[in-house]
Amino acid sequence: MNTFEGSSGGLPAQAGTPEEIARFVASAAVSAPSVHNTQPWRFHHGRHEMSISANNERQLRVADPSGREMVISCGAALFNMRVALRYLGWVPKVRVLPDPDLPNLVARVTWDQQVPALGYEKELFEQIARRRTHRGGFDPAPLPDSLLASLPEQAARENAALSLLAQDRQRAAALAAVVEAGDCALRLDSERAKEEARWAPGPRTHRQDGVPPTAYPARAERTEPSFPSRDFAHGHGWGLPPDAEVPVLRSTGLVGLLTTSADRPADWIHAGQALQRVLLVAGTCNVAAALHSQPLEIPLLRDFIRLHLSGRAYPQMVLRLGATSEKAVSVRRPVDEVLF
Repeated sequence: MNTFEGSSGGLPAQAGTPEEIARFVASAAVSAPSVHNTQPWRFHHGRHEMSISANNERQLRVADPSGREMVISCGAALFNMRVALRYLGWVPKVRVLPDPDLPNLVARVTWDQQVPALGYEKELFEQIARRRTHRGGFDPAPLPDSLLASLPEQAARENAALSLLAQDRQRAAALAAVVEAGDCALRLDSERAKEEARWAPGPRTHRQDGVPPTAYPARAERTEPSFPSRDFAHGHGWGLPPDAEVPVLRSTGLVGLLTTSADRPADWIHAGQALQRVLLVAGTCNVAAALHSQPLEIPLLRDFIRLHLSGRAYPQMVLRLGATSEKAVSVRRPVDEVLF
């Protein structure tokens, strides 16, 4: 969410014990982006079976009372599980929300058939450990036309829609204004600010979750139109030092809006899988993404986007795509803390 973050271990394709396969898949899954890098997931495994559950102890109670962002995060991790299994040559079979009596059980994944991984599936897997959320402006380099044509198709494969506003500058500017309004409103909400600060540890911390200062610029980078990132430093001056060669005003990049036709937990899972598919495919072209969820945490602003900017589809994520040389560094909890 513009708070979203991104390693995976090595294992020979079509090899390993059930325990080794489960650890390999989980190590890929935890590299998924999650709101404020809360990493709100748990994994359980058996023989040729794994499940992913939402850990609502890590839910943002103020910013995300419905758990929508938490479930989107789990959906992104679920997509990484699928990619890791394909890398090993297994064909994953996914059941989303398989047990009505266990609402936190996001999905159950089984595998019993082997088919060698395709080239593009291996490329997606390689991007899992490389992907990082970007939190600033972009270089002015144009994006490949082939990628722009592909990304909406990639989102559609996961039952979501991605609108890229390459030619619609008016709509992109309107979306920027809503993001700016949302960011301003969140900064003025003391309870939200306290919650955000709890997930923004400062330098010299040993925490393996939250958004560390190595994951955002110390100085906010201006774009036109303006898409502000969250102020994780909260006035402390933390963050990556500015590059003297980078211009003060940077490119916004290509603005996109990820939506679903309905707004139930299953749709949030679809949105998370679509988001991660889009991010990994973009990464194969050395394109990074900045994620913005500020206005989507405010019901009135989210409704405004749905009614006026997304054709009544439900907005699940605002994103910007572009090229950047910035190297953000994120953190992850060890697999042993999340795999059971």
